[in-house]
Amino acid sequence: MGSPFVFEENTGCSRTLCACSPSHTPITVTTPLASNARNSKPRASKQQHAPRSREVHPLLHKLYELYPRVFGAQALPLKLGIFHELVATHPDLLEAKALREALGQHTRSTRYLEQVATGVQRHDLQGNPVESLAPEHVHQAIMEIVRRDRAGNSPAAQAKLRMRLRNAFEASGLSRGAYAEQVKPPLEAWNALLDHAYTEDGAAAAKREALLKAFESSGQTLEQFADMYGMDLAGTENSLEQAKQDRITKQTQ
Repeated sequence: MGSPFVFEENTGCSRTLCACSPSHTPITVTTPLASNARNSKPRASKQQHAPRSREVHPLLHKLYELYPRVFGAQALPLKLGIFHELVATHPDLLEAKALREALGQHTRSTRYLEQVATGVQRHDLQGNPVESLAPEHVHQAIMEIVRRDRAGNSPAAQAKLRMRLRNAFEASGLSRGAYAEQVKPPLEAWNALLDHAYTEDGAAAAKREALLKAFESSGQTLEQFADMYGMDLAGTENSLEQAKQDRITKQTQ
């Protein structure tokens, strides 16, 4: 089985996302929320902008062999304190300094950050979920991914950012005030993006409800209805099911 590791060079160390220790050290990232300064910089050549390939740390191959469930193709978020557990379990195999470097590279990888950004739980070495991610870690992962995205200011990328910020906020279970106090995002921009996300969600829900009402009053089969509106059958079915779920959610609120 081949190694799943592919890395691009990046700067900075996301200490709060790393599982080396339970300490939480804040990081600062440049994102569309905080600054558009990068847009004013002189345009560099394509060669300068191209991602630089990064040599995979040798210990990551060994960790993949030992624990494929968490260091495999799906880079599951690691539980805090995993560094000390690995050193204690393999004192003769994993040298502490090299292990810290390997874990740092792993937890800075985009594929790892993608898992954190979606709120996947932290896992132990056997691949079992053991604890939820802190809201600030999810937020930082989202913003770091945007920072690395060359198309980060495109409409599609911004829509994805708004959706992820909304999902992260809702998953936290916190009020806006409590979330802002804990995560400390650039408040004005964050609130604007969150409001935009809910506006988009409300508009989409209204369209789904209108579609469901039209279907219910049509007296047609799903296939006939989709054909009449020139819509994809699977997409129509999905929208109608989502509209039904929206109704149930409203009734239980």
